[in-house]
Amino acid sequence: MTESIWAILPAAGVGSRMQADRPKQYLPLKGRFLLDHTLDCILSYPRIGKAVVVLSESDPYWPESEHAHHPDILRAVGGNERCHSVLNGLHALEGVADEQDWVAVHDIARPCLQHSDLDLLFAGLGNSGAILASPTRDTMKRGVCQADGSVSIEHTVEREQLWHALTPQVFRYRELREALEKALNDGFEVTDEASAIEHAGGKPRLIAGRADNIKVTRPEDLALAELFLNQN
Repeated sequence: MTESIWAILPAAGVGSRMQADRPKQYLPLKGRFLLDHTLDCILSYPRIGKAVVVLSESDPYWPESEHAHHPDILRAVGGNERCHSVLNGLHALEGVADEQDWVAVHDIARPCLQHSDLDLLFAGLGNSGAILASPTRDTMKRGVCQADGSVSIEHTVEREQLWHALTPQVFRYRELREALEKALNDGFEVTDEASAIEHAGGKPRLIAGRADNIKVTRPEDLALAELFLNQN
């Protein structure tokens, strides 16, 4: 692979499910901000050049980050939704990234990413890119809401070929930018970057990644992330 690889890390969310006094990316994890662990992994990977961190315009915590003045970090302003933030990050690379360069979008709240997974991901890129994913191991149920607000089982979903989408998700710079713009113009609900690529007709590859590449979304996830970081 001769094309450059850029990273985009959306970090403009408020993390309301964490029930904390600050966005989850700034919660303490092993004595550092959670996002500093994530950025360490991304910036220390030799094949990734620069990273775009997409922040809330009024973010008061970023100046306290260990990476606030890192020479390989560009900043962009976040949007209303994740897809808008990622698109803003792509726009920040205009005139910097080549149209055929690769862009790796990674959740800032996944601090346990390993370089071994990045090796597998970049080795497995197809024409429409690829994402890290985890095969579903549990029995899957489709639920239906009842009139009283409870949820009951409608039916069991066949779990074969079902995958949990993880990050990073890697696509060509131009392809991802155009796919996001098309999805937004079409009013399509973008749940992750791969869904925008799929909407545009692409078929990204699924690359099996480590199960400990968890996303911190709830208070109990923070302790689990610390456990995984200690083990690694």
